[in-house]
Amino acid sequence: MNIVLITDSYPPEIRSASHLMQEMAEELRNRGHKITVLTSYPQYNLADDFAGRQFEEHSFENDIEVIRIRTLPHHKVNFIVRGISQLTMPNLFFYKFKKYCRKKPDIVLVYSPPLPLAIAGKKIKEKYRAKFILNIQDIFPQNAVDLGVLKSTALISFFERIEKAVYKSADVITAHSEGNQDFLTGTKKVPSCKVFTLHNWVDVSLFSGLNGNGKYRKDFGLENKFVFLFAGVIGPSQNLDLIIEAANRLKDYSEICFLFVGDGTEKEKLKRMKEAYGLKNIIFQPFVSKEAYPRLVRDSDVGLICLSSMNKTPVVPGKLLGYMAAGIPVVAFLNRESDGHDIIKKAECGYSAFSDDIENMKNIILQIYKEKNSLSRYGENGFNYVTKHFDRKVCIDTLEKLF
Repeated sequence: MNIVLITDSYPPEIRSASHLMQEMAEELRNRGHKITVLTSYPQYNLADDFAGRQFEEHSFENDIEVIRIRTLPHHKVNFIVRGISQLTMPNLFFYKFKKYCRKKPDIVLVYSPPLPLAIAGKKIKEKYRAKFILNIQDIFPQNAVDLGVLKSTALISFFERIEKAVYKSADVITAHSEGNQDFLTGTKKVPSCKVFTLHNWVDVSLFSGLNGNGKYRKDFGLENKFVFLFAGVIGPSQNLDLIIEAANRLKDYSEICFLFVGDGTEKEKLKRMKEAYGLKNIIFQPFVSKEAYPRLVRDSDVGLICLSSMNKTPVVPGKLLGYMAAGIPVVAFLNRESDGHDIIKKAECGYSAFSDDIENMKNIILQIYKEKNSLSRYGENGFNYVTKHFDRKVCIDTLEKLF
């Protein structure tokens, strides 16, 4: 089949979404499909060796056609600019696809957020009579309303109309957990016949047989430290202020260290909090490449996840699966609605708690620190569980059946 993948993020950008889309494209290519990726021009969340590099608008990368489209700024800008950028994306993407299209697409698959990109999928469906599959991660505008980012009733109504239109147009809608599927069919009233659970996946092979060699501990000055790693985008939905507050309560434990690797709109704010508290147990580092990421995780003791309690949807953070695949324990502070709690409980790979009690967060961090000599069982449990349920091939099998 000829398949078009539409996403605002694709390597070399470093985000869970970009890695998911590349792994999807590669797996579908391996199964004999012809893949075209429509994505934004790389300018955010880049490792140092890619910063400032120029990329071709149209190229073939490992037998995958990639069309990179210059857009208005849509990260590290205020929400008005971001909103305008996202609303202009569909027409830009559709125009560029028509320019380079040489074969009729059978499937158009859109990764959301941003939700307006789904309009490009709708346009391609209508022009080329392709089957339209919408992969929903964050449920927008609900998540923006929950976080207090979107307050205008007129704007909320506007985006809800877009949401309703693209849900109606999509032939298939996939959600990354059962709870999100139920939210779409229950709260959003999407017909249950078109909504399916498609779990996010991880390429377990990237981590298999890989041991930490201490490179990042040495590079970051973390030798002889017990390292809690947060690696990813540092944005408002994570509410990592909570981790800074917990770190402040744990500053007398000199061996405990919190390592933040990534970037985002909230990073400078967290740095200011660190300085205000005079904390020495917080380290900030820039993104590392996708190739280096598995080694970074294996060099850490515990994978750390945080989501604001203001989130009201069952979102599961993508980095959870990477930590599990790397065989390290997980400590997750999530909103009450997150399906991540259930995954961690079933996998027996660490601890999860509600992200609305800093004292409890501190106690859980101390608990797993005190178990530091017997953590391997959590890591082994997580690796075994993710291999069985969330390996890339297992999940893409599910997706391919929806074609």
